[in-house]
Amino acid sequence: MTDLRRAHDVARAIASAVLGRRDPGPMTTADSISHHVYVGADVVVKIIDAVGHSRLNREIALAPHLPAGITAPLLGSGRCELETREVRYACYARVPGATPGMGMPGVDEPTARLLAEEAVQRLRGLHGWTPAAHARRTLGEPLDHGGFVSRAALFAEVEELAALNRDGLVPRRVLDGLTAIAERAPSQARADVPVHADCHWGNWLARDRRVTALLDFEWARFGEPMDDWFFLIRFSGPHLEAVLDVVAGATTTSSTTLRRECEVREASYLASDLRIALQRPDTPVQTVVENVRDLEELVVERPWWRHAP
Repeated sequence: MTDLRRAHDVARAIASAVLGRRDPGPMTTADSISHHVYVGADVVVKIIDAVGHSRLNREIALAPHLPAGITAPLLGSGRCELETREVRYACYARVPGATPGMGMPGVDEPTARLLAEEAVQRLRGLHGWTPAAHARRTLGEPLDHGGFVSRAALFAEVEELAALNRDGLVPRRVLDGLTAIAERAPSQARADVPVHADCHWGNWLARDRRVTALLDFEWARFGEPMDDWFFLIRFSGPHLEAVLDVVAGATTTSSTTLRRECEVREASYLASDLRIALQRPDTPVQTVVENVRDLEELVVERPWWRHAP
C-alpha cells in the first residue's frame, strides 16, 4: 500500500458507510508501524493488507466480546480493494484521550502512578473475564508471540542463537548471560487467563490523568497476568520503578518476583527478535547489531536489578 492518498480516500469511504453515509469530516493520519490508521472526530479506521496479516482478524473477532468499557467500540469491519490489493479494515468509535506514549514522555511521576493504578485495574478486569466460546477459541489459537513459554524453550533459544552465530556477532557473554536468566526462569508459563500481551503505554488512551481505553488487541491470547505487567512496567521510561511499585502493591506481588519475571520475559522477546534477525539472510547487519546490543544490555547490565533494594 504505497499510495497514502488513496488509502486516505478508502478510509473516509469506510467511515462514511459505517456512519450511515454521514461525512466523517477531516481525518488525520496516526503513527503506526504496520497499519494505515486514520482518525476522525468520531471514528478511527485501521487498514492493513489482508494477505499475510491475520492479527487484525484476531482483534476484530474479540472486540464485540471484550469486557465493557475496556476498549473502543467496534463499529464495523470487512474487506475492500485498495489499488490491486485486498485490504482488511476495522472502524472504531473514537474514545476521548491521547496516548501517554512509549516511555511516557513528558509525564510526571504522580501522573504516571495514577495512570498505572488505573491501567492495573483495567487489566485485572481483563484477566478476570470469562470469555464465551467464540472468544475463547480466538484467544486459544496458536500465536508465535515471542514471549516466555517455558524454561526449556528459553534454553532452546540460547542453543539456536549459538548455532546461528556463525559470524561471531553475538558475544559469548551475551549467550552466557541469557543462559543464566534461563536457569532462574520458572519451569512453565501459565496460559489460563486472557491477556492483552502488548499493553505498553503507546496502546493506552488517557485524559485528565485518567485512563480511557486500551487499544490494539491483535496480540491478545491466553497467558498469565505477568505477561501484561511486564509491558506496563518495562515501557514506562523513567517511571519504571514507580510503576513497578504500583503493580507490586495492587497485586500483592513482591518486587523481587516482578523483577525476576519481567527480566525473563524481556530476555525471551529479545532472544526471539535476535534469532529471527539471524535467520533472515536479508537482515541488515545494523539491525543484528542493535538486537545484540539490546540483549547485551539486559543480560550483562541487568537493569531490572539496578534499583532493587
